[in-house]
Amino acid sequence: MIQLDCLPYGVGHADEGVCLLVRMGPYRILLDCGLRDLSSLTDLGGDGPADLVLCSHAHADHARGLLSLHRAFPKLPIYSSEVTTQLLPLNWTDETDVPLFSHALPWRSPVEFQDGLTAELFPAGHLPGAAVILLTYTPPPTATESRSYTLLYTGDFFLSNSRLVEGLRLEELRGLQPDVLIVEGSYGTARYPHRRQQENQLAERISSAIAHNQSVLLPLPTLGLGQELLMLLRSHHLFTGRNIDIWVNGTVAAGCDAYLELLPSLPSAVQNFARHQPLFWDERVRPRVRHLDAEQRSAIGKSPCIILTDLTVDLSEFCQPKDSWLVLLPQQVSQQEGREAEEISLPHTTIESYLLAQHCDGPSTTQLIHNLRPQHVVFVHGAPNYLADLTGLEELHNRYHLHSPSAGSLVELPIGESFLQPVAPDNSYEGELAELGTVVTITLPDSVMADPRWRSLSDTGLIEARWQGEELVLRGLHQRELLNQGSDRLLAWSDGSLRECCQNCRHFRGQRCWNPGSPLFNFKVTPDGYCPGFEAIQASPEIVEETDDLEF
Repeated sequence: MIQLDCLPYGVGHADEGVCLLVRMGPYRILLDCGLRDLSSLTDLGGDGPADLVLCSHAHADHARGLLSLHRAFPKLPIYSSEVTTQLLPLNWTDETDVPLFSHALPWRSPVEFQDGLTAELFPAGHLPGAAVILLTYTPPPTATESRSYTLLYTGDFFLSNSRLVEGLRLEELRGLQPDVLIVEGSYGTARYPHRRQQENQLAERISSAIAHNQSVLLPLPTLGLGQELLMLLRSHHLFTGRNIDIWVNGTVAAGCDAYLELLPSLPSAVQNFARHQPLFWDERVRPRVRHLDAEQRSAIGKSPCIILTDLTVDLSEFCQPKDSWLVLLPQQVSQQEGREAEEISLPHTTIESYLLAQHCDGPSTTQLIHNLRPQHVVFVHGAPNYLADLTGLEELHNRYHLHSPSAGSLVELPIGESFLQPVAPDNSYEGELAELGTVVTITLPDSVMADPRWRSLSDTGLIEARWQGEELVLRGLHQRELLNQGSDRLLAWSDGSLRECCQNCRHFRGQRCWNPGSPLFNFKVTPDGYCPGFEAIQASPEIVEETDDLEF
């Protein structure tokens, strides 16, 4: 029997990166190398951990270990798409003279590396140059088995078009029927609005902040999201012709410059845009887009502006106490929870998160799987709970052999043999529903609290429910979301007079009291609380609401 298995060195849980060793017959293929610590690979010695390396795309969690791997094993061949080859050096901007060690492969053209082993790349969406990799192994004619074996690795993929990347074309892969599909599950089974709807929501939030004399700070990764956001701000109707300065700083600016070098590889609509005006840097057309150099730092904050900068930026570098700032963090940023302390020390700074999807949600992931019709599906790249949700889907479990391995766990992938499918993990909870006059209660077993996601759902004790077909979907309301919903509303008595409460006090910001003369100074307070230091803010008729309509 032909050997076919997968040994993950990293499956993308938390911040470990993705690195998968696939064995097909006599060959070892390393798919991506996003590891921070390469000791598990370099300790193997010899000629290297694999016969060749294939990199799906240039994001750090898939590529940051490649330079160290190349230095440890200079003869180990590394391959990627042509665009990825040019973007890879942005993972090591702190180093000088980084060689172009990755060999470029063409799109949609099988390349034979060893006798019987070929690879073919298809555009995956998600990021310029991102590739879906199809591996095929055909045993020699003398072997007892004459059939070919195929494995498809998606890397990170996205079916929808984004501003600078066309989505994965399902028609190119439909009915492929690979023996094995290794697919990411970053968003699990979650269902998200269409990408354009997410863009409009984000654009409206930024526009509203500017209208209220707030500057907007967007910490971003080097590649992908930053350039997408900049293109959104350049072309969205809410910003076209608007007298706003957009500043781009750090490695995000370096990523923009790299995209300009790749313009012939970007979608035709983007190339057409660039024929009429600069893609990024433009001081003539409003909004103005410029590099943020040291000499301009002193002017930041004097009038509302937008800044795109590095993900790990120190907020106090830009958000000065005398200015009003809105900081918008990508929803998937792992450092997000650690920003709370910074928010406390920056009283005029509001921190919010947003979603601008770069991966497929649950329905799109299952759509890809059903179109491909593989025998084995291996889920990687996502929180363990999210991947467990995917492996627990009945519509998948009844048709495919599903796997969700952890790092270091060998996954054997026998082909054409009948074996019992493991029992699907039970991710559902049985409870009771009771109608009590004017309210409905839903009772669930306490085992639901064992899931790490319970903490987020129960954060405030408040939930939002909505119908999704015949099902009622519940989600928890986060503290920050409640603050954002209520931050522009004043509380009034039924006769229209304003209440003397924290929500209506000019010292109430970010759920805290900032009045040095108040006994509650620097403490978290409830919007309907009261203290002797109350100082009313000016109410506008359109933002006054009666307390009967509010619940705390």
